[in-house]
Amino acid sequence: MVVVSLITNVNQSIRRYHSMLMEQTNEKLGKMKLFGMLNSVKDRLSRPDHQNLSFSDLLSLVVDDEWLYRENKKMSSRLKGAKFKEQTACIENLEYNSSRGLKKSQVLELAQMRFITAHQNVLITGPSGAGKSYFAQALGNHACRQGLRVQYIRIPKLMFAFVQARAEGSYGTLMKRIAKTECLIIDDFGLAPLSDQEKQDLVEVAEERYATGSTIITSQLKVSTWHEYLGGGRIGDALLDRWIHNAHRFDLMSPESLRKEKHGLTERGHSEK
Repeated sequence: MVVVSLITNVNQSIRRYHSMLMEQTNEKLGKMKLFGMLNSVKDRLSRPDHQNLSFSDLLSLVVDDEWLYRENKKMSSRLKGAKFKEQTACIENLEYNSSRGLKKSQVLELAQMRFITAHQNVLITGPSGAGKSYFAQALGNHACRQGLRVQYIRIPKLMFAFVQARAEGSYGTLMKRIAKTECLIIDDFGLAPLSDQEKQDLVEVAEERYATGSTIITSQLKVSTWHEYLGGGRIGDALLDRWIHNAHRFDLMSPESLRKEKHGLTERGHSEK
């Protein structure tokens, strides 16, 4: 009995010692901000199917968990920083049919993200409700998941950002941030007339990004009318020269607004019985 009691006490002492060591180790992992590894150690050491793993196998799994934690954190940061309006937009949910003018083969080619590494643009035109914004944000979402920096912004908000930046003396900083974005999505181009200053701002954006970044533009106006919309002249020439000549073009059509389909409405809306 004495021997059994002694063995029991020794085992309890060993468990307490191991527990103390793990508490110290977990505290150090937390202080080093290795949160993925910290959670992994707690989880894996408590799993029965991991009890017989070798040290090298367990270490490999824990390191993989830390790497995955960091990658997911960076991706979440990119998605948050992109400021998408359609947070769930993804290329897997795009609708393809002959009436829309959207071919799956073309989308899958863009999904390779070679257009971004080649600094090419994407121009998406079509009527309201054709799914232009969703398509653009789906490409942007996919780019974020591929490790690229994306920024989504509607044209009115972009113009206001320039006005605000001038007032605060941060115009240069704003332009540098826009220039460094690997994929810039400008939504709703052509909704309202632009002032001369706003046109010049867009030229500066196009110039800063030319051959260094990709720009995705959505508009209800056909590309053939953009020069006239910009008032023609050198401003129109300068802007379109940088946007159009190295761009993939999509002219979407929609016999029925996708917004109406999304909410399950009939032609007469909710009032139809």
